[in-house]
Amino acid sequence: MKGRVLIIAGSDSGGGAGIQADIKAVTALDGFAMTAITALTAQDTTGVHGVVGIEPNFIRQQMEVVLADLGADAIKTGMLHSAEVINAVVATLRSAAPEVPLVVDPVMVAKGGHRLLQESAERVLLERLLPRATLVTPNLPEAAALVGFSIADESDMARAGRAVLGLGPKAVLVKGGHLEDGRSEVVDLLVTADGATRFSHPRIATRSTHGTGCTLASAIACGLAQGLSLPEAVARARDYVRRAIETAPGFGAGHGPLNHAVTFNRNWRQ
Repeated sequence: MKGRVLIIAGSDSGGGAGIQADIKAVTALDGFAMTAITALTAQDTTGVHGVVGIEPNFIRQQMEVVLADLGADAIKTGMLHSAEVINAVVATLRSAAPEVPLVVDPVMVAKGGHRLLQESAERVLLERLLPRATLVTPNLPEAAALVGFSIADESDMARAGRAVLGLGPKAVLVKGGHLEDGRSEVVDLLVTADGATRFSHPRIATRSTHGTGCTLASAIACGLAQGLSLPEAVARARDYVRRAIETAPGFGAGHGPLNHAVTFNRNWRQ
């Protein structure tokens, strides 16, 4: 069931998020992961301690050589920290992979609070990258930053999803893990021009949530690369992430990593 997924994102030295989580997730779901690394981070479960950006022309070269030789069935972006990086990525997608499905995880702030997207790059993200996306996967803080209003309940999530959809992507998955409304379930909304599809599962009491956004987006991209429909790809990815959280190893003093190697039915279909 191989599917080729090119991941354009930053590296996490702690192994729980970023490129490391992306590769693990795609591999666990029987896909083939390729990478264009945008930044190096000194990172652990307690936060981001340092960032070294990769020169945009070299990011572009990584993408071009991979796409020319290996090809891709889906592309996923994660940490794109500057306007120059976003412009380089968009230009390369236009020239080398114009029809390949694109999942955009709009990484803006790390779980520990460290800003991963320069404020000057937000407008470029909105105007250049989001309109190219097959799917955008913001968590609630990211969705609020994109649309300019706070999100307090599920109706706000639906409104935010429609607002992000108005920025040009084909679909938006608004992730409700940050919603603090007392519910015992986690709700995500997949918003398209045809309406909203609701996904939910019981909330898991855990601190092992580092890299959940990266993992989910890459798992969805893998599903698309393997020919699943978008709702199927989202459902399978959510199941995988839930099981990876449930079986997390408990490493680190902060938000711990998932168990990306959890046994999973890789030929999953609804």
